[in-house]
Amino acid sequence: MTLAESMIRAPFARPVRGLCTTRFGGVGRRPFDSLNLGAGVGDDPADVETNRARLEALLPARPCWLRQVHGSRVIHLDEWVAGIEADAAWTDRPGQVACVLAADCLPILVAERGGGCCAVIHAGWRGLAAGVIARTIGELPADPARLQAWIGPRICRDHYEVGPEVRAALNESESAFEPVRPGHWLADLPRIAERQLRDAGAGQVTDSGACTADESRFFSHRRDKRTGRMVACIWLQYRSP
Repeated sequence: MTLAESMIRAPFARPVRGLCTTRFGGVGRRPFDSLNLGAGVGDDPADVETNRARLEALLPARPCWLRQVHGSRVIHLDEWVAGIEADAAWTDRPGQVACVLAADCLPILVAERGGGCCAVIHAGWRGLAAGVIARTIGELPADPARLQAWIGPRICRDHYEVGPEVRAALNESESAFEPVRPGHWLADLPRIAERQLRDAGAGQVTDSGACTADESRFFSHRRDKRTGRMVACIWLQYRSP
């Protein structure tokens, strides 16, 4: 399966375009087979560069790669420089490609209806606890009610066991956790993210429903530890009138 055939397309109307890669369409060898796009995870740098070049050939511009630190910093892509630390980015300029890497954490794409602006968010449990979603929505020059959000492939509740420190940090209601043994719960990160998006005012939230525990399609750090990364990208094709 080629990279173009394997990509998951986010359900946005023009001029917004969004996608998330799977593990298909690249050149990597185990355990990075085949489309690892993450540098610094132990893969052959030449393979990573080849995979990034294949992705870039399908995009309007080179993606603005972030150095993700599980925090809540949000940047406009005009601020972007190589190696910048951030876990969310937005743009209102056509052709700039915002992206985040993920392999269990939630990649969230956000866009204003009509294409005035768009954003990408990397949200693991630390980012959710730090408020990266609300901070990103707050940065966008748009009425939150006009925002559409799409949650890409992510770890689902049935495969995400956490201890008391994570539960305390997330500070969520009982409905977001299912007890599995004393002091341990299954945490529903997609549900928490959806609630935070709606609390921030997002008018429409859609979950892809895809779980990274599916070894046949996705990389998963929780499942494999040493593994690759998918990427979620979003951009504006042209300026909204």
